[in-house]
Amino acid sequence: MTLSPNRTAQFAELLASCSDGISHRFGGDHALGGQRHTKVALALWLDRLGRLVPELRLSVTDMWVKGWPWSTVVFIRWTGAATFPDGTPYRQHGVHIVTLRWGEVTAIDANEDSQAVAELLTALAATGMAEAAADPITS
Repeated sequence: MTLSPNRTAQFAELLASCSDGISHRFGGDHALGGQRHTKVALALWLDRLGRLVPELRLSVTDMWVKGWPWSTVVFIRWTGAATFPDGTPYRQHGVHIVTLRWGEVTAIDANEDSQAVAELLTALAATGMAEAAADPITS
């Protein structure tokens, strides 16, 4: 899965599956960090992610599903890759814990190497990309 060139459709599909009061947490004290508690804030965050790292490629390596339709938890292990502004590879890995109720996503807890994210954002900010150093989108 890549976030480009069809990221708008991918993000729209994800958002359509989310409850209005979705809880989204992404670790770290940086432009992508923090917690959001509305679908609108998550949409803004996804847009920012797409602008900051449009070539991000994510590969799901494992997925586990637990629970019943009224209370389902999905564990998704993944790896990610992109490129630093100087051309060196950016590598990432993590686990998303996704909670669903009757098929609707109510929470996404993203657990990734937040230091790697911070280093990428610092490198992007150094090239003049102001949004990479912006305050987190929270709600």
